[in-house]
Amino acid sequence: MSLTLDTYRLLGRSGLRVSPLALGTATFGTEWGWGAGREEARRLFDRYTELGGNFFDTASTYTNGSSERLLGEFTRTDRDGLVLATKYSTLRRPGDPNSGGTHRKSMLASVEASLRQLSTDYIDLLYLNVWDFRTPVEEILRGLDDLVRQGKVLYVAISSAPAWQVSRMQTIADLRGWSPLVALEIEYSLIERTGERDLIPMAREMGLGVVSFSPLGGGVLTGKYGREDLNPTGPVAGETAGSRRSLNAALGMVTERTLAIADVVKEVASELGRTPAQVALAWTMKAPGVTAPIIGARTVAQLEDNLGALQVDLTPSQLARLDEVSAIDPGIPHSLLASDHIRTVTTGHMKIENRR
Repeated sequence: MSLTLDTYRLLGRSGLRVSPLALGTATFGTEWGWGAGREEARRLFDRYTELGGNFFDTASTYTNGSSERLLGEFTRTDRDGLVLATKYSTLRRPGDPNSGGTHRKSMLASVEASLRQLSTDYIDLLYLNVWDFRTPVEEILRGLDDLVRQGKVLYVAISSAPAWQVSRMQTIADLRGWSPLVALEIEYSLIERTGERDLIPMAREMGLGVVSFSPLGGGVLTGKYGREDLNPTGPVAGETAGSRRSLNAALGMVTERTLAIADVVKEVASELGRTPAQVALAWTMKAPGVTAPIIGARTVAQLEDNLGALQVDLTPSQLARLDEVSAIDPGIPHSLLASDHIRTVTTGHMKIENRR
């Protein structure tokens, strides 16, 4: 079934309505050597919102603050009609040991910086971004709850943290009557499905909507890489050493496995008369538990291509092919629990319908 940006979805265990594709704004600004200047960023914002999009993802550190500043400028005329998600814990100043991390001091400083840069008096969704294994969870949860009670933050969420820690935090929040986590942001795509082992099932069980970043696998799923990019010793052909494409290749995202997945994505795209990016995004949007993948674009043409994923209907056969080529080892204990031996021992061959 085709979707539109105003086919809103509820975010986790909340009543917050968000678009099925979030617009990532790490491309708003050129300070990182790539991205969109102010005028092009404005065109990206305008096109997304005129089609009904309302869900924006940013962070205080993106493009050295330009992302939030531009987003604050663009949202000034319709702030209440939009959902702004930003993050804390990665704001760092040399020589200041408390300028990063998940503790209360870092939390408050980062939120105040985001409020100034976004030119707003509240943040719709605040992510704890990157678990630091240092701060007691009670300090984090109480700090987040204080921000909600003060009206500076409406909903709280988490990113890049172990499943066991997130579920523990959610349980403590429920028992203490503190603001619950409503979203989990993770990397998730056809080339990165390890979140299916614990993170996504945990999120579904604990009431967190999954917001996925890098749904195109750093561009691998768009078909822009080939076998010649395996084990690069220098920049990707036609790219500079500092380009995002060359960086992704250098990080090891281009492998025989990921290129094989990209080949099947291209085959399906050809069958449907669509682009590989649209097929990869459509697969992620339809994945159980996923509320909204985050798309990023430097030009309106790239944005339009990504938004075309809303109109892609994958057949059961195509979904099966994509699932098969990208399948992962479920690991322990999941492979054991899914085995015929365990099912026989626990059910005695009885037919038990799983309604979850």
